[in-house]
Amino acid sequence: MNMARSLAVAIGRQASTLLVALIAVLIATLAWQHYVNGPWTRNGTVRVQVANIAPQVSGKITELRVGDNQFVRKGEVLYVIDRFDFDVAARIAKAVLDQRAADLEVKQAEATRRQKLSDLATTPEEQQIYVGNAAQAKASYEAAAHELAQADLNLKRTEILSPVDGYVTNLLLRAGDYAVTGVSNVSVIDSSSFWIDGYFEETKMARVCVGDRAEAQLMGYALPITGHVSTITRGVSVSNASTGAQGLPTVDPVYTWVRLAQRVPVRIAIDYVPTATPLVSGMTATVTIRQQERSRVRPFPIASMST
Repeated sequence: MNMARSLAVAIGRQASTLLVALIAVLIATLAWQHYVNGPWTRNGTVRVQVANIAPQVSGKITELRVGDNQFVRKGEVLYVIDRFDFDVAARIAKAVLDQRAADLEVKQAEATRRQKLSDLATTPEEQQIYVGNAAQAKASYEAAAHELAQADLNLKRTEILSPVDGYVTNLLLRAGDYAVTGVSNVSVIDSSSFWIDGYFEETKMARVCVGDRAEAQLMGYALPITGHVSTITRGVSVSNASTGAQGLPTVDPVYTWVRLAQRVPVRIAIDYVPTATPLVSGMTATVTIRQQERSRVRPFPIASMST
């Protein structure tokens, strides 16, 4: 009786050990499948649009109204260029316009009077001359009007405005510097343009579709950023597609026995950011796609591929 009981206990222990081992193997297999095939990646990056602002007129900066990392509204003045030369140019253009307006009025009156005179007091040739003078005066007046408009616009352009709501970044400008037309000297991060790029292995792309819910875990922060898959990149640079000598393709003959999966950029639109989580362009994130039980949206529709 004791031997039977001991045998049953030993069998029970072996069965328990075997069951625990099977459960451990199952958990390890599921974890491995999730790690290898699950739609997630540690290679995620916070991205943002940056407005590089360049003046449209050149001149000395007389006033700097913002500081580094300061939040600015769209249309807010960032800095002011010396207005004196542009103000003088606008005043001169206004005076020239007034002069051309007076000249036009006189020549139009002369042409009108000549048209009313009889053939005994004037000739058709003289009438044509006065009409031509009036037309030239009108053209000169219109040219002066355009020059005044340009001068007024340049005067307004001495105030450099922010094109977006956002944060001034890496500000190295100061009052007294010389601003050059077309040369960027202020950068503003568009606060409404943040998104996350997740670089997924091509072996996982079959489980990534537009519209899927996504979570991005930033390093150092417990609560994840939530969003959805906005777009999937249609092309990745291929080194073997470069052109070599005589226009022939250049193909690298070196090929290792380990074949690495290509990374495909996936853009994640941000829907919610936890209060205590700051968004900083360049921060790294672990991106996980939460697949939804619904009709799947193909990232590359057949109809669009055929067009």
